[in-house]
Amino acid sequence: MSKGPVTATKEGTLLNLRVSPGAKRTEIEGPYGENAIKLRASSPPVNGRANAEVERVLAILLDVPLSAVSVVRGASSRDKTVLVRGLEPAETRKALAAHLG
Repeated sequence: MSKGPVTATKEGTLLNLRVSPGAKRTEIEGPYGENAIKLRASSPPVNGRANAEVERVLAILLDVPLSAVSVVRGASSRDKTVLVRGLEPAETRKALAAHLG
């Protein structure tokens, strides 16, 4: 994992997440240690449904098209890395600031 939950890449921004599938509701819980963001997903971890929900929720929160958000690492793990194409890390941090307290 990289330093901090939000990292710049050539394509956009990488987000390190710790996902808890099967929660009562989908929400960003807050920081998970120093290097990740804790996200609860209401979908179960079956047939990629939790991953799809993570992508959908992040697209809405970051105000980007769904096609710009994809899980690039950890598809079958709780620890995931998500690529947000076309969004700078500063913009990502600003959009998530209210959820990270």
